[in-house]
Amino acid sequence: MSDKVDIFEIEGEILESLPNMTFRVTVTAGPEHMIGKTILCTLAGKMRMFKIRVLIGDKIKADVSKYDPSKGRITFRVRT
Repeated sequence: MSDKVDIFEIEGEILESLPNMTFRVTVTAGPEHMIGKTILCTLAGKMRMFKIRVLIGDKIKADVSKYDPSKGRITFRVRT
């Protein structure tokens, strides 16, 4: 979990790849009100810096703000 109080972590699966390293993600784990919803996520800076690729169907972890739960930042690609 992030050290910040206003951010919570979710787990999800990539549904669609959009331009500018943006993805549609279905939430599979996290707060109860978020499970099953589709949110818009971008790649975090460290993932861009180290050129970590994310493909459709990948499991990811993302940080979502409680103020705008429709957008998030992908922070980790779960290895399968």
